[in-house]
Amino acid sequence: MFLPNSRYAHVETVETTLATGESVRALKLRRLTPVAGTPRQVQSGERLDLYAHELNGDATRYWHIADANTALDSRTLTATPGDSLLMPER
Repeated sequence: MFLPNSRYAHVETVETTLATGESVRALKLRRLTPVAGTPRQVQSGERLDLYAHELNGDATRYWHIADANTALDSRTLTATPGDSLLMPER
């Protein structure tokens, strides 16, 4: 269902029935474990995919940074220059 490098690749699914009687599949909640990392100050115009490419050569792994900072919407992490991000260790 998801690409092998997706943050959802190994998340279990559940089936439930809505009040309308419709059956739907959903992903279970992903539990995030704390990670070690180095703080980095956000500069204007920076993006998580560029950070991810710099860290490990793979821009699609931006979600590792989002998870390390417990962000539901990764776009908020680089929205404000001067904010601090935790850059996870490999």
